[in-house]
Amino acid sequence: MSVVTRIAPSPTGDPHVGTAYIGLFNFTLARQAGGTFILRIEDTDRGRYVPGSETRIFQMMQWLGLTPDESPLQGGPNGPYRQSERFELYGDYARQLVASGHAYPAFETPEELSALREAAQAAGHVIHVPSRDLDPAEALRRMDAGEAAVIRLKVPRDGETVVNDRLRDPIHFQNIEIDDKVLLKADGFPTYHLANVVDDRLMGVTHVIRAEEWITSTPIHILLYRAFGWPEPVWAHMPLLRNADKSKISKRKNPTSVEWYQQQGFLPEAMLNFLATMGWTHPDGLEIFDLAEFGRVFRLEDVTLGGPVFDQAKLRWYNGKYLREVLTEDDVAHRLHAFLAAQKSELPLDEYFRAVTRLMTPRLEVFSDFLDKTGYFWTEDYAVNEKAQAAIDGARELLPELASRLKNLPTFDAGSIKALFHTYAEEKGLKLGKVMPPVRAAVAGTLESPDLPDLLATLGRERVVGRITKAVS
Repeated sequence: MSVVTRIAPSPTGDPHVGTAYIGLFNFTLARQAGGTFILRIEDTDRGRYVPGSETRIFQMMQWLGLTPDESPLQGGPNGPYRQSERFELYGDYARQLVASGHAYPAFETPEELSALREAAQAAGHVIHVPSRDLDPAEALRRMDAGEAAVIRLKVPRDGETVVNDRLRDPIHFQNIEIDDKVLLKADGFPTYHLANVVDDRLMGVTHVIRAEEWITSTPIHILLYRAFGWPEPVWAHMPLLRNADKSKISKRKNPTSVEWYQQQGFLPEAMLNFLATMGWTHPDGLEIFDLAEFGRVFRLEDVTLGGPVFDQAKLRWYNGKYLREVLTEDDVAHRLHAFLAAQKSELPLDEYFRAVTRLMTPRLEVFSDFLDKTGYFWTEDYAVNEKAQAAIDGARELLPELASRLKNLPTFDAGSIKALFHTYAEEKGLKLGKVMPPVRAAVAGTLESPDLPDLLATLGRERVVGRITKAVS
């Protein structure tokens, strides 16, 4: 059997990290099997549709490198890939269910349904819709005559529906407790249940990998597969991403837009690596691995259900590891420069920029930290914080002499500068902790910076001597 997976987001807002998370596992399973990964846009809920959201979903998938085989952009043999462009299909399939006795037109008004629902809740059972008992031919005649109606699934009132999930023990649902869900609304638009099942079947989807919040909808979908006489796909409901307090991840407690992380300067490789560990652990205990390695060792059955925490601090750690240990210096410089250019920075990609990048990379976790941490490299008008000023004030006798020695140093490189500081400290009977911090404070305005000899060598002799002289004058 050829494996076909899909991701089916709705264009209702920011591209969500949850979509990226589920997309990663669907993409990987399809690639492992040499199968097909489909991106479908579920846009039938026109009340929540956000213009531009669809394009942003495409851009997110492209940024992450989770390229689908079929989508509204690529096209494919199973299109169209927007539900709004498949509108006529759903009405035909809904009528097919009515004709086979598995669904029925329902004519109750919202007010009537509200009263029925209240009565059902008071009695402790699911709502019974009177239209369920109408003769199917008469119901269709009334609907065809223009009478407002929805089409509802006719759930059996005996037995049970069992969800066989690859990640869980069988989940049993008593049919008597399942509502007759609306499949086709009065305006002709399908609900999620009908459109999802019809599209998955027509697109040949073999594995439905989605978030666990859809488990309660799955018996409805299984009943639809049975009503149509179609084989079920493989079901696998992934654990939801959680906040630190174990609540479902939400933008009230955590940024959930992938665009936000992109704009902060996170790397797509680090994001994918981090998302892969949400509910899954590398069998060899590796924390840093790429998409190819994930595809090599991943098994769907190894996903755990403990409620993975989307910890932004851990994601920053992953990103820092990629900057320091995975990417080359040249790659970091080019990506950082492209990121800054998108932020309207005009810094040139020259040897000085590369030197500063090389110096600062060990101190970075995300690219957005760069300008905040490197202001003194680009301007003489840098701020001097309180601790740095105190260090300067306490060394006004040392700094002019150090400036003179640095000015006359034959070779102004990191090794020579380091030797100069050691020699000076020995001559004066001082510890390096008394000699180097005031210089750091004078040239950077802070006591937190890269290794001082490297910093001075990168700034250059003229800047260093001028800044120390300015600081004590």
